[in-house]
Amino acid sequence: MIGRREFITLLGGTAAAWPLAARAQKRVRRIGVLQGGGDRDDPRLQSYGDAFLQALQQLGWTDGRNVKIDYRWPAGDADKARKYAAELVALAPDVILAVNSMNLSLLLQATRNVPIVFVGAADPVGAGLVDSLSRPGGNATGFMLFDYDLSAKWPELLKQIAPGVTRAAVLRDPATTSGIGQFAVIQYVAPSVRVEVSPMDVREVSAIEPALVAFARSGNGGLIVPASPLSLVHRERIVALAARHKLPTVYFLRAFVTDGGLISYGPDLPDHWRRAAGYVDRILKGEKPADLPVQAPTKYELIINLKTAKALGLTVPDMLLARADE
Repeated sequence: MIGRREFITLLGGTAAAWPLAARAQKRVRRIGVLQGGGDRDDPRLQSYGDAFLQALQQLGWTDGRNVKIDYRWPAGDADKARKYAAELVALAPDVILAVNSMNLSLLLQATRNVPIVFVGAADPVGAGLVDSLSRPGGNATGFMLFDYDLSAKWPELLKQIAPGVTRAAVLRDPATTSGIGQFAVIQYVAPSVRVEVSPMDVREVSAIEPALVAFARSGNGGLIVPASPLSLVHRERIVALAARHKLPTVYFLRAFVTDGGLISYGPDLPDHWRRAAGYVDRILKGEKPADLPVQAPTKYELIINLKTAKALGLTVPDMLLARADE
């Protein structure tokens, strides 16, 4: 048995610990977000962010209550992204959400300690950003933009929606690993659908229009736009040029079709952001990025713009319409 004095001392120590425990439970955690192509007014990015916030709330995290979220919007500008990556790391967040491969690479240059969850990163293993998909190692893990097998679908879809196409340009950024990989798959599949493909290498937006004009001079042409930060940031311009030069075009993402493009087949990105919230939650609860496998998309969606098809004089096959998600 303990004496009266010992009991009072013990009780006093326990009471003093209660406020400390309460403060520990109420500690506001910090999440950084380094956004991808587009600015804060981009409705596409707003919808992705909403999906992320809603998923966090379902897991018990509410911005402004028990978590503070710091956003940075480089809008595809590499210099701004580098600056913002350093700023977010300096805030000492508990975890950072990195959107796309470029932002992930810049964050990894800035820190090897702060946990990072990425979305929209193309070929993170090939780019040297993680060790492997099953065991990423280091301080980053997340969700790949696509599997390379996806690229095989684009020539097939182009031929189905525009049977008269016999040649297609592939608008790619040759500086990225994923640009090379996507073109290799497209090039392999194209002969089976009787389409001759050629790379349209562009590193700057100013090079897109001259390249498209030169390609469109010959008939029976189409366009394939695979994943790249350049094409995503300048998607409205690419869509407008494709329409002006009457080029049936297959895109890698719904956003292009929403802006007037013909057809897209690609990942359901809001689903990526919802799943990323699950990884953020697990890291905030103590798990390590190195132990969380990099995941490929589980949902792909086919989107068709019937108004654009009509403007191009195309009749969408019933089989394709039946497969379309929207």
